Amino acid sequence: MSERDGYRMYRVIVRTLTPLHIGNGRELLNEYDYAIQNGHTWRINENTLLEAQLADDPALADRLAKTPPKQLLQPRDYQMGSPFFRYVIKGTPRSHAPGAVLREQIKDVYDRPYLPGTTVKGALRTALAWTAWRALKLRPERAQLGRDRRFAAQWYEQEMFSEHSGKAPNKDTLRALQVSDSAPVSPEQLMLVNARVLNRGGSLGAPIELEALRPETELQLTLKVDTMLFSRWAEQHELKLRWENMVMQLAQVMRAYYTHRLTQELNLLSSVPNSQRLVQLYKEWQQEALADNEFFMQLGWGTGWDSKTLGSHLQSDPGFMETILRDYKMTRGRRQPGDPFPKSRRVLVKVERSTSGQTRELPIVPLGWVLVEMKEVKE
Repeated sequence: MSERDGYRMYRVIVRTLTPLHIGNGRELLNEYDYAIQNGHTWRINENTLLEAQLADDPALADRLAKTPPKQLLQPRDYQMGSPFFRYVIKGTPRSHAPGAVLREQIKDVYDRPYLPGTTVKGALRTALAWTAWRALKLRPERAQLGRDRRFAAQWYEQEMFSEHSGKAPNKDTLRALQVSDSAPVSPEQLMLVNARVLNRGGSLGAPIELEALRPETELQLTLKVDTMLFSRWAEQHELKLRWENMVMQLAQVMRAYYTHRLTQELNLLSSVPNSQRLVQLYKEWQQEALADNEFFMQLGWGTGWDSKTLGSHLQSDPGFMETILRDYKMTRGRRQPGDPFPKSRRVLVKVERSTSGQTRELPIVPLGWVLVEMKEVKE
């Protein structure tokens, strides 16, 4: 489809740089939803397994309902391609305890992981809003925030994204930015990761086990821009912000925003003990020469408050920031006015053993970083 038709179409290639977890809201339980055997994690096909047992003895139904599915499996059942398993992941979670929790990755009905278009569009929207804030010369004002923190920034979003003064939700101009779900990839692209919360003092929180897409996984999706809608809105908008130009230069907007984010992360982590590997990785990304149609992005679980809000714009007024932290109860534990926020990051850790036999866990990579390439599709 060409621009003459009122649209621009882009092919978007997303390549994961670090493990990417986008959850489906489900927590899998060891011995119930998955089994650990032979250095692999086997996702149990519960229906097929139970049907096989009942085929031999239908009277077993009541007892089987109370039996963890793993206990119905025999060593000979652990074969690739076995109907008793939906998919198999190389490696095992940290905890092998019965009932241990593993957070599941989002997948289609055939258990193939994919990247939701809503996730990508949310990241694009955040970067566009961050850029528009400066163009519109907005400033943080407590009086403009709603009482419910889930919708606290609604007034600001309406100022930036609504077409008319009525600001109806269905008049959000970014409805002209349409992002598809990615094509699914094989379950073989899944891995298991041990995530922890890294606090500013260098301490690590409790382990969190996740399914995630492996680094170097390539995902392809499409992005369509309704240029006619953007043009009509820009003509009617009382402020001189040309959204269609901003979206046409989306790669540049994203690159500027994530250059800022990388600097933020470096500034934070440089003073956190044992974070040398994280700092080195961010420095490497900062120095990487990207093509005009490429940019970094962080997606999914573990991206933190900064990646989903207006971030540094809100923090430009310390008094305002302290007010919303207090009013919306955004912090836990002891905190003094002026203390940095947020105070932690979610990272992957690696266990290292010293020559004396002592072990320690060190943060090694952040979650959800990807490299994005946009290619316009022309007839």
